[in-house]
Amino acid sequence: MTTIVTDAGFAPDPTGWPGIDLAGEADPAELPSLDGVGAVRIVFGAGADGRGFTLARLLRDRGFAGRLRAAGPLIADQYAMARRSGFDEVEISDQTAARQPEEQWLFRAATWTRHDYQSRLRGRAAFPA
Repeated sequence: MTTIVTDAGFAPDPTGWPGIDLAGEADPAELPSLDGVGAVRIVFGAGADGRGFTLARLLRDRGFAGRLRAAGPLIADQYAMARRSGFDEVEISDQTAARQPEEQWLFRAATWTRHDYQSRLRGRAAFPA
């Protein structure tokens, strides 16, 4: 089983995955057309491999507006990077959810926009008071 993490916390994935999967190490030059695709899951092979974050940013920069999910061995400390890269949610194993409880993910969810350098440059993120 898996757990879905959003800014609201943990949730089950009752519908399964309705989109396409891309490997986190996929070559950006060889990405398939995403016309008509509503959801993309980028599967990270390792938590220390940041290519999935780059791939997400490229998809958003190319105009993909659908649901974007990161999946794999990510940890709560990577949630902010996932959101800043363009992911809407993160899919983790139930074992990871047990090791890193919802409170840890919610802490990152509450603060991910505060230090978003790129968005501040573009004027999209609110500065903390």
